[in-house]
Amino acid sequence: MKIVIASGKGGVGKSMLTSALAMLFAKNQKVVAVDCDVDAPNLAIWLGGVKRWDKTLPVVTSAKPEIDLNKCNSCGICVENCKFEAMKMVNKNLKLNPFLCEGCGACEIICPVGAIKLKPVQNGEIKIKKTKYSFPLISGQLYPGESGSGKVVTEIKKEAEKFKQEVMLIDSAPGTGCPVIASLQGANFAILVTEPTPSGFTDLKRVLEVVNHFNISYGVVINKWDIYKNLSQKIEKWAGRKFLGKISFDKEIFKAVANLKPILKTNLRVKKEIKEIFKNLYQLW
Repeated sequence: MKIVIASGKGGVGKSMLTSALAMLFAKNQKVVAVDCDVDAPNLAIWLGGVKRWDKTLPVVTSAKPEIDLNKCNSCGICVENCKFEAMKMVNKNLKLNPFLCEGCGACEIICPVGAIKLKPVQNGEIKIKKTKYSFPLISGQLYPGESGSGKVVTEIKKEAEKFKQEVMLIDSAPGTGCPVIASLQGANFAILVTEPTPSGFTDLKRVLEVVNHFNISYGVVINKWDIYKNLSQKIEKWAGRKFLGKISFDKEIFKAVANLKPILKTNLRVKKEIKEIFKNLYQLW
């Protein structure tokens, strides 16, 4: 069973929920927790932090052009046709801005003298840790300025597949972009987390379009439900039988994560609420 925890909007509590569900599932099943928010991975923090990772693996899923200045005749055709403005001429010498380059390969194709060749580059890394809660955590990081977040997510999931498991919990990036699509591919179920704000509800509907595209069953969770009770009721009614539960707003949650204390190791109300969501998750299946 592959469960993706997703949301259209950031900051709605995906990682908090993922960490707690992983600990609950691990009591009776073989679990692997996967952090697929490669731009800002933080699942490890919600699990109590990691002082030292067991293993770090390079990810090479991107390429950047390499310029042979001995062949380049400074014609400027690549500069004119680079849609990302990563190429420019400086004193008749071709220069590449790697932070603007998307590695599309247009410059290699269009160069009339063959002075440009795409070369693979390491654009991220995968980290692995056996947590003290008896399950492995696989986390990925896209390097700053690099592209290919969706491809990095795919590599993370491949690494996670190598572990014996009954349940894979995937902490997705927010939004509906490439890393989210890569997270949802091959999933059996999606938990969609939202908050009772107009933007939260709108973005929930947007990510649901992606979930429905892949024909994935789903359930809905409202975090901070009590900051706007009228909208929470509207979302709960909209979700119908897909509604899994709600989590209250509590400033003590932020103190817990700041002290690297997992939610299930606290006595906060959210602990009981997530256990209820866990129970409803089984019933919805």
